[in-house]
Amino acid sequence: MRISKVGGVIAAANKNVAQPLLQVGTISVIRRIVITYQQAGIFPIVIITGENEDEIKRQLAAYGVIFVQNTEDDPELLASVKLGLSYLDGKCDRILFTPVNVPMFTPTTLLSMMECEADVVVASYQGQGGHPVLINQKVLPAILRYRGENGLRGAIGASGAHRAYVDVDDKGVILNVHNADDLQKQLKTHNAAILHPVLHMRMETEVPFLNERLKLLLFLISDRYSIHGGCACTGLAYSKAWEMINQLEQNLGYQIVARQRGGKGGGGTSLTPEGERFLLAYQEFEETIHQIAQKEFRERFIFTKIIR
Repeated sequence: MRISKVGGVIAAANKNVAQPLLQVGTISVIRRIVITYQQAGIFPIVIITGENEDEIKRQLAAYGVIFVQNTEDDPELLASVKLGLSYLDGKCDRILFTPVNVPMFTPTTLLSMMECEADVVVASYQGQGGHPVLINQKVLPAILRYRGENGLRGAIGASGAHRAYVDVDDKGVILNVHNADDLQKQLKTHNAAILHPVLHMRMETEVPFLNERLKLLLFLISDRYSIHGGCACTGLAYSKAWEMINQLEQNLGYQIVARQRGGKGGGGTSLTPEGERFLLAYQEFEETIHQIAQKEFRERFIFTKIIR
């Protein structure tokens, strides 16, 4: 089921190279990238984890992201890219990818990339290509089939896709965690760039009954046909998940999740047709509210002398 215009993948699995928990400023690089993605309206966000999965889940449990573990001992970056792209295949028109070690690009850069309609869009700074990379859905089959060298660059080249470089005034697209001094110099600029309003959307009557975590769980149920699988990807307890679903249905007055008991063919969980329509409508509603909030915030604060 197509759920959004642009989804995101963050590769954080390679235990010898990736440093998702490294702090820059007062937060980890993985959290910094998630905040940047979310400010640009990216949903869903898939994080490819490795041996640090438990700590990453703990840090990001409230951020409404999806965790997919790469179980290889020492996975190459392209393997993690493929895991993320495969997961989002068919769910988004385009997918934004970055390795976790490039944490300092800005939301404005992402918005500039999203304005370009090329098959593959690469952020660049003063002519030097970097990250993130924005990939059109139609390029995914060629990338997922690729077995050659040079990682994602090689896969994109072999696909024959039209690649465009979007030059941005954002040095963060070429800075990685191995340049510690440069990251610190960029910190003030990046913190100013991710200054944003924090909107926690929810529905309620006498009590709240729909929030970001439940919305994400519904999306995962529609994809995996399993509430167990959805809970595993979000770090949500199974009993708590059913409590939230039951309360949602009670307040809406109709069934959102179809239950199928186990048996010879096995059990399963899926969204009802009404549940799918509700989820898509709510996602579109959130996207609209996000765009309005960002526009109003920029006009009232960023471009005035109120915030420097």
